[in-house]
Amino acid sequence: MDAGCGTGRLTGELLAALPHGHVVGVDLSQQMLQKAQEYLRTQLNSRLSLVACDLLHLPFTRVFDGIVSTAAFHWVLDHDLLFRNLHTLLRPGGWLEAQCGGGPNLAALRRRVVALASTVTFREFFCGFREPWLFQSAEEAAGMLRRAGFVNVSTSVEEALTALDNAQQYREYISNIILQRHLPLLPGEHFRAAFLDNLVEQAASDTPPFSLDYWRLNLSASAG
Repeated sequence: MDAGCGTGRLTGELLAALPHGHVVGVDLSQQMLQKAQEYLRTQLNSRLSLVACDLLHLPFTRVFDGIVSTAAFHWVLDHDLLFRNLHTLLRPGGWLEAQCGGGPNLAALRRRVVALASTVTFREFFCGFREPWLFQSAEEAAGMLRRAGFVNVSTSVEEALTALDNAQQYREYISNIILQRHLPLLPGEHFRAAFLDNLVEQAASDTPPFSLDYWRLNLSASAG
């Protein structure tokens, strides 16, 4: 299973690597699944399934030999329930290999967003808003995996600084990838543009300019 398959890039690689296997791509977003279907249209056959489903409510039990995931788990706020659910999907001896945001992921940008959202101009629109991510440390994630029943647990956090080419690329990236839950709270293009203008201006003075301080949490475990 590709947990949080998004546009299907990893799903396609899994299918190619398993010439005699079956791959199931799971994502909550119908929009992402439509993109995955378009991307994988030449590979859609009896060995590939795409399923719209919440990772906290998966309709499978003991059916998978392996689960992979990339850049998805940090969007799930209850990792205890997530890891318990994933454990129930695996057959005895099954394995989990995943990577998501962790540790101090995007700390600089997140501080700027919180500060900006607290200003007089924007604070009324973010009243009661909470960050849509959970970024765990390696130790926290390892403890949760073990509590869920996983064994042979290995976790680590690694830096993955990413620099965008210019202001426009940075603006589009944070709009579409990072702030997709923030910007819809702002009423109209004027407020959204002003919010982004401020963040882009601050990013221009970073070293290197227009960089994102990504940190990756690597997860490896088996079902026992």
